Amino acid sequence: MASPEIEDGPDGPLAGHPQALRPLTRELIAAVLANRGYTVAADADGNLVGRWEDNLIWFFRRGAAGELLQVRTVTAPRFGIEHVPDLYAFCNSWNHDRLWPKAFVHVADDGLAQICGEVITDLERGVTPHQLDQLIDCGISTGCQLAAAVGDLPGGSVR
Repeated sequence: MASPEIEDGPDGPLAGHPQALRPLTRELIAAVLANRGYTVAADADGNLVGRWEDNLIWFFRRGAAGELLQVRTVTAPRFGIEHVPDLYAFCNSWNHDRLWPKAFVHVADDGLAQICGEVITDLERGVTPHQLDQLIDCGISTGCQLAAAVGDLPGGSVR
């Protein structure tokens, strides 16, 4: 990542010493994503979300003080309920063989299932823009790897 002093104005979220820890904020997450050239939007709750191919990736701040970064991938393929046992087996295998993202099955109210993945990091002590850039890159790149693998599973359809 380029020097935060150069990439941002003196009052922007990336301003300041590049090794100084700062609290995790929505503005800091948005600035790091913008610095990579990614387009994201805020949902009704103020959470950031972007589209990578047909998949959605959310950037949440969780925890009492918003100190937890959660990068959640919602893969595009949707599966009928009859595929859920196979999806569980896929997630168990994925989680056994890989550290990130943690994969799980989500069954929506309409009875269709999707596989989601998430990378969660506790940033209670703060984070530098470079560290946040690396964490976000990990969440996006591994989420895209999960999405590609899910896209190869039989029985899924993108709507």
